[in-house]
Amino acid sequence: MSNETRTSAAKKPTLVQPTGPATRQRLVESARYLFWERGFAGTSMADLLAHAKVNSGSFYHFFDSKEALLREVLETYRDALHPMVVEPAFATTPEPIERIFAILAGYRERILMTDAQYGCPIGRLALEIDPENRPAHKLIAENFAGWIDAVRDCLAAAPLPPGTDIDALATYVLAVMEGGVMLSRSYASVDPYDRTVKALREHFRLLIPPAP
Repeated sequence: MSNETRTSAAKKPTLVQPTGPATRQRLVESARYLFWERGFAGTSMADLLAHAKVNSGSFYHFFDSKEALLREVLETYRDALHPMVVEPAFATTPEPIERIFAILAGYRERILMTDAQYGCPIGRLALEIDPENRPAHKLIAENFAGWIDAVRDCLAAAPLPPGTDIDALATYVLAVMEGGVMLSRSYASVDPYDRTVKALREHFRLLIPPAP
């Protein structure tokens, strides 16, 4: 081998694909975005790798399948619920019922910020993921349960009539949010969401009599 050839070989860059925590985090964040934008089935492995700027070797270093990455995404949503959704809403008011409406107001902001294209990522995955994928649906249920628990805590502190089924009422509040978000996306308008939240407020007005 000539000196020139040796020099060229020495200068040739070596591609080293990072496999540290930052790479794993990029994969999770890319999956969160793409699963929300395109759905789980509509996101290919090629899409994930391109968006996260990693190769397949790095992917399989952390996850053995796209389904495994989905479970990681669902766990991050579950763990982020309180710090990202509940606590900021609760910080705006000490009143338990108003805290519920503060959570709902946060979703209204998301609808407005996305020109009514926002869709609850958990609700979307709940409808899309095959019912036989029980590990994923277990995590989806945990996400919903965390949301319901936060609302239940508010209801437990509110002056509701004796005998009120707060578990059922908290689940109903979740259904109002999910349904309102879905309708607003379909109608490309925040109006359906506003109407559902307005009806919920009237429901609470009838439940809780005014103070003497």
